[in-house]
Amino acid sequence: MMTSHRTTAGLAVDRNKSLVPSGQFSQADGRSPRMMPLMRKVEIVHLTNRYSLDIDDFSRIVPAIGPFDEAFSAFARGSLLQTDRGQLAVEDLLPGDKVRTVDAGFQTLIWRGTTVLSSLAKGQDPSMGQLTRIAADSLGIARPMPDLVLGPRARLAHRSAGVRTLTGKDTALIPVRDFIDGVNVVSLTPPTTVPAYHLGFERHHLLAANGVEVESYHPGPLHQLGLRGDMLALFLSCFPHVDSLEDFGPPALPRLRLSDLDLFEVA
Repeated sequence: MMTSHRTTAGLAVDRNKSLVPSGQFSQADGRSPRMMPLMRKVEIVHLTNRYSLDIDDFSRIVPAIGPFDEAFSAFARGSLLQTDRGQLAVEDLLPGDKVRTVDAGFQTLIWRGTTVLSSLAKGQDPSMGQLTRIAADSLGIARPMPDLVLGPRARLAHRSAGVRTLTGKDTALIPVRDFIDGVNVVSLTPPTTVPAYHLGFERHHLLAANGVEVESYHPGPLHQLGLRGDMLALFLSCFPHVDSLEDFGPPALPRLRLSDLDLFEVA
């Protein structure tokens, strides 16, 4: 495996830290110090050429804000996915593997992003220190099987009449944490740091993790991403297989919150 050592937008890679704490720094003109946001280390493994299946890997230090958190924290260690070589845990997948998608059969994994979550990190969205466990059979027979633990930014495929009324589609993607009920779907606070993962393909797909339909990575509606200039350049540098946001293609499904469906009392 080749390794490149790249930096973008003046942010250096530090391979010894996963979370860089926030803190105050003085401004050059003598004004009051302002807070530097929490920074998070992310690891990227990707195909350099989907035909020869060459793999490269590199690190970035990125701000712990929504668009970046979304890209690296959907799957927890141990999530099982079906490949053409049998069932593999997400941490054992590498770009070039053929992963079974729900909507399009086996597709080549192009990109895997990884970060480390900590419930003790100050300055982050508190949910980024949490995992979500779905109990075996709680969504139906073998859905999941066994228990499935997901990262804080996972989205599940959800079907209901309300989804059809709101979107015109039968299925929408809803954050897994919206389903927490304290019984079958519970929030977990890891006592130590834990890895989290996301998976990227040429297009947006549904994956079956332990039998539950979870989306692959897509940045979502582009007008909602909210990144500009150097921050957008840093974001795109985490995805060497695309040159622009448009290269992600259209989202496969609409995104909703479970509360959106409460209006119809049919969620």
